[in-house]
Amino acid sequence: MQVDDKPEVAGLLDRLVAGEGLPDRGGLEAWSSLLKAHATLVRRLEVDLAQATGLALADFDVLAQLANAGGELRMTELADRALISRSGMTRRVARLVDQGLVRRANTDADRRGVVIALTDAGVARLTETVPVHLRGVKELFIAQLDEQELAALKSSLDKVVVDCTFG
Repeated sequence: MQVDDKPEVAGLLDRLVAGEGLPDRGGLEAWSSLLKAHATLVRRLEVDLAQATGLALADFDVLAQLANAGGELRMTELADRALISRSGMTRRVARLVDQGLVRRANTDADRRGVVIALTDAGVARLTETVPVHLRGVKELFIAQLDEQELAALKSSLDKVVVDCTFG
C-alpha cells in the first residue's frame, strides 16, 4: 500500500517555530527538557517510595501538604496544593481515611466546608516515609546540580510560577 503524498514534515516544527511570537528552538528545547526531567523524576520517586514503604507518592504528598499546613486543611485548599487533580482528591482522601491516616470533619464556621486532618497514624506514616523520599530527591535531583545551578533554577522557576499564578 502506498501512502498519498504528504506535505513535507521534515523541518515542519522549525518552519512553524519561525512564526512571529513563538518560542525559538532553544526555548522549546528547554521546555522539553523540563517536561522530561519532571516526568522521569516523578516516576522514579513514585516507584522508589512505593517499593520502600508501600505508600504512593500522591498519598505522601497529601500527608506532607497537611503537615506543612500545621496538620489540617480545607479540602479545597488541599486539592489546590497537592500534586493530584481536584477530581481525584475526594477518592484519595477516602482511601487515606480508610487507612486511618487522615480524618474528615465539617468546619465549625461553615458546615458545608470539609477539613482534612492528619491522624497520629498519618504522622507516624509520614515520619517513616519522609527520609526515603528526601533521599531520593537528594540523589536523583539535588546531587546532579551545584549550588549555583540550584539557585538559578529556583529563581527561574519561581519567576514562572509568579507569572502563571492567577489572581
